Amino acid sequence: QVQLVESGGDLVQAGGSLRLSCAASGRTFTGYIMGWFRQAPGKEREFVAAIKWISGRTYYADSVKGRFTISRDNAKNTVYLQMNSLKPEDTAVYYCAAGNLLRVGQDPMRSPYDYWGQGTQVTASS
Repeated sequence: QVQLVESGGDLVQAGGSLRLSCAASGRTFTGYIMGWFRQAPGKEREFVAAIKWISGRTYYADSVKGRFTISRDNAKNTVYLQMNSLKPEDTAVYYCAAGNLLRVGQDPMRSPYDYWGQGTQVTASS
């Protein structure tokens, strides 16, 4: 059974930093692309970042480029999202997701992912 468990969400002041973690278990993820998405109250869920597990190639939404960094630790089966210079508009529930590389890898921002975590709340106060 695949499980994605997010952690690291918190309340921080604008300009601060947080690191989110996504612990993945239940299968081998070498053939997968891992993504972070977020959903703010009253808004649709949106793509934040993604990383191909094998190659390490990364993708970012324009709104977070230069501030957020996605990475993975193969030994720990964990994906991270380092978030710096947080803004109030970054406030949302952040979700980790895993998608089959052959299908999702063509368009990581818009393709449907296969597995999702429960989410972790990030609040950046002004």
